[in-house]
Amino acid sequence: MQFITGKSIERRTFLRGMGATIGLPLLDAMTPAGRNRAAAGVPKRLVCIEEVHGVAGCNEWGSSQHLFAPETVGRDFELLPGNVLASLEPYIDDLTIVSNTDVRMAEAFAPPEIGGDHFRSSAVFLTQSHPKQTQGSDLMVGTSLDQIHARRVGANTVLPSLQLCIEPTDKGGGCDYNYSCSYTDSISWSSPTTPLPMIRSPRAAFDLLFGAGGTEEERALRRRTHSSILDWVAREVAYLKREVGALDRQRIDRYLDSVREIERRIQLIEARNSSGEPRELPGAPPGVPDSFSEHMQLMFDLQVLAFETDITRVTSFKTGRDASNRPFPESGSDRGFHPASHHGGKEENILEFNKICQFRVGQLAYFIERLKATADEEGSLLDNTVVLWGSPMGDANLHNHRRCPLVLLGGGNDVFETGVHYKAPDGTPMANVFLSLLHGLGHDDMRSFGDSTGEFLL
Repeated sequence: MQFITGKSIERRTFLRGMGATIGLPLLDAMTPAGRNRAAAGVPKRLVCIEEVHGVAGCNEWGSSQHLFAPETVGRDFELLPGNVLASLEPYIDDLTIVSNTDVRMAEAFAPPEIGGDHFRSSAVFLTQSHPKQTQGSDLMVGTSLDQIHARRVGANTVLPSLQLCIEPTDKGGGCDYNYSCSYTDSISWSSPTTPLPMIRSPRAAFDLLFGAGGTEEERALRRRTHSSILDWVAREVAYLKREVGALDRQRIDRYLDSVREIERRIQLIEARNSSGEPRELPGAPPGVPDSFSEHMQLMFDLQVLAFETDITRVTSFKTGRDASNRPFPESGSDRGFHPASHHGGKEENILEFNKICQFRVGQLAYFIERLKATADEEGSLLDNTVVLWGSPMGDANLHNHRRCPLVLLGGGNDVFETGVHYKAPDGTPMANVFLSLLHGLGHDDMRSFGDSTGEFLL
């Protein structure tokens, strides 16, 4: 194995064996003697997370109860217990709330488009462009925010970007209201005509990140024998640990323990779901957890590992599918997601929908803690990552795309000010925030994005 260069190890060093390819976390041995690591610059990572159906705090009554936007604008805002972001209270200094922005490109532009909001919204979220109504191959929307950034920072990584999802995106062909299912199934568009597939299975994502088996036969053998990919690189690990210092050896052990723990969790899920016992998600693949929170945490952990090893610097995560009827018993509500979102403006029903929203958005706290606890150049992964969470829909009861929820987390190398609630002037496109974010991420050449009308001061 060749990875020692002079007296240092290359930042992107991989341990390889029997089809497994395991990247390494940042080590002291990756900094050549006399080189200032900070001077080399820290990569600006980007995570884009879509929440479908908006949130309960974006209708008139929910807004009056501050179920999303806090009452106070600026600093020193309070997240009330019923606020959908209440679980992020411990990270309030890393949190930026942007309320009152519109996603008008998701609205109907012509009579035949009326009613099709659920089937074009996801395509609009990161493109802020209006989709062409078609069920054919002549798709047209826009290039998404994540892919614009991936072109700049992903050229030298193994994966320019990683696209993940929670619910199935395999219907194909046409969906309702004469829209291609491609618009519903992806939030990432590498060009205005090219949606990128999203990975639902933690097993598929794990194998992609770690090259776990060069052939299907090797992967099947590993699953049958319950062996670990770490077994395939044991010799390389031992050799590496002889070449680095004690602190780096500890970091390597902690990192490999994390890889093994995630692999073990996936194996347990596959065994449980293949046992013949009834499942909450009967049609889901064996590697997909029935538990929403378990699924979300696995996908978050995989993103942390991908960033820690610099396999990718850009991820997008679609946490639901529009018009999904999936119930979330862990939330304390027994109602299906889509039916609950049509609350009719009744206070009792809005609060019931809010239970589901709080549960779903509450998963984000796990991810933020993992990023915050993982060391990176000049701080933690969270310090060097922008996490964007939002929805292209505001009040799902009305299929309304005004006053949509949007949140930014992390430092992103001081891309934006944190610990602040910004309330945009009425009629402000969400695209204005995205344009300012792109500028903060180094895309100074961008003059506009989607339907932007100018920058939004962050």
